[in-house]
Order: sequence, then C-alpha cells, then structure tokens
Amino acid sequence: MSVIRVLLADDHAVVRAGLASLLEHAEGIEVAGQAPDGETAVRLALELRPDLVLMDLSMPVLDGIEATRRLTRELPGIPVLVLTSFGDRERVNDALDAGATGYLLKDADPRDLVAAVRSAARGEAPLDPRVARALLPGGRPVLPPEPPDAEAAQLSPRELQALRLVARGMANKQIGRALGITERTVKVHLGNAYRRIGVNDRTSAALWVKEHLPDGPPPEHRT
Repeated sequence: MSVIRVLLADDHAVVRAGLASLLEHAEGIEVAGQAPDGETAVRLALELRPDLVLMDLSMPVLDGIEATRRLTRELPGIPVLVLTSFGDRERVNDALDAGATGYLLKDADPRDLVAAVRSAARGEAPLDPRVARALLPGGRPVLPPEPPDAEAAQLSPRELQALRLVARGMANKQIGRALGITERTVKVHLGNAYRRIGVNDRTSAALWVKEHLPDGPPPEHRT
C-alpha cells in the first residue's frame, strides 16, 4: 500500500508535534513537512508535493483560508483537509469555497482524524458531523423522512445552483467551472443537498429539481 505523505500547517508547535506523532504512528501515513504559517505551507507544498495538506485556519503571515485558496489554485491535485477549532457556518463555507476537501475540529477523536486523512487522500470529502450540522440552516441536523419540497429543504443558494446544473446534465467539473468553485467543493455542496432533499444519486436529484424547481431562475455563471 502506498504511503500518504502529509504536510502539517499549524502555528502552535505543540499541536504540530502532537499531530506528527499521531500520524507517524498510523500505518501508511508519514509527515512530509511542517509549517508554522500559511505562507510557509504553500511554499513547502510546492517544494515537497505531499499527498495531502492538513491545514489550520488561524495562522500568522497568511491564514488558512487564503493558503488553501492558493494551494488549490497552484496544486489542484493535492487535497487540503482543514483541522481547526472553529466550527461556525461562515468559517466552514469560506474554507470549502476556498477549495478545502474536508473540515475537522481539533477535538475530534484521533482515530477519526486518521480515518479522515485516509478518506481525503482517496478523494473523498470528510466532514466532522458537527460541521455538517452547522451547514444546515438553523443548525438542524436531520432531514424529514419524506423528500421535502424546495421551501422545506431550505437549501442554500449555492446548493440550489449546483442542483439546477445537475438537472441540466452537467458533470461536477463543469459545475465547478460555472460557479467558480473547485470540483471537490461541488461534491460537498451536492452531498449536503442530496441529504436535505432525500436522494442518493444524480438522476433522483435531477427528477427532484424538475418536480420542485421547474420555474426557478437560472444559476449565476462566472466568466
């Protein structure tokens, strides 16, 4: 099995040491480098080409949001997994819109962190359950048992845009280009939308859009 090389970015040396120890003791994971700020994280990622960057958000010189944005622009093949103390909706959305693959909180169980690193390295989008709840309007963590209508689903504007483009037959990469976000962020938004409207695949989502959103305005496209 190939080794997952992880770059750690956190401004607290004690936190970096703890994370390094945890990951180095996990099978199939090694720490490729450590950065005390976002600017160093970007520079080291360009030099070391790790398989994944574990990114704090609150850092000096360059914060984690901007560092994530730069990394996903310059090294789009390297996933960025956020690990932070902040779980508010605005911060989460900013990180995902910047291109983060997933989002974890620092008090997560160490086993969950290791599992998330492996998941993100496989191209998945791990989210702390508390973060997923924060993304829901009003913090509501569960969906009605039956597929809700558009008003009951309380989809965010970005989720509505993504769903409408799914109904038009567009792939995730095309949706990302149309909305000016990364393909990984599209997957996160669609995953959240699917859970809210009670579907499991693109075909069902497209049918839901045609039934519940037949006359809505087209999504905004970025040139």
